[in-house]
Amino acid sequence: MPADASRPPLPGAVLFACNFNRVRSPMAEALMKRALGNRVYVDSCGLKREAGDAGHGADPFVRSVMAEISCDLESHAPKTFDDLEDASFDLVISLTPEAQHRAVEMTRGRSAEIEYWPTFDPTLTDGSREARMAAYREVRDSLAQRIAERFPR
Repeated sequence: MPADASRPPLPGAVLFACNFNRVRSPMAEALMKRALGNRVYVDSCGLKREAGDAGHGADPFVRSVMAEISCDLESHAPKTFDDLEDASFDLVISLTPEAQHRAVEMTRGRSAEIEYWPTFDPTLTDGSREARMAAYREVRDSLAQRIAERFPR
């Protein structure tokens, strides 16, 4: 089936950014890699590290809800904008207002696109484990839907 000429071309490199790179941005990175494989380079980062974050990886609830859809985030290592080896992204997708400001600074003077996808922080959910898992699943599913709409195959 020929490609739809009305669809914009896929960007070569996409960065997802949030506050700590432990919840929303690693979810989005893994979901996009799952959807598009290696057709697009995808990375994620956060603004800063959580206190005592050395080697803690993705949030445990993130690892659980992503494992439900066969996305393994066990080896995810949180990184910041400063840890990026290369800042040459065609598209930076910010998932928090704070990350949006940093993305604008990072791309100043470059031809990168910036998009803001406001995304709920599921770590703010209280209650039982199942209530918290439901909040994480909702974020996972909304990111997957947004990625599918923005980057149709």
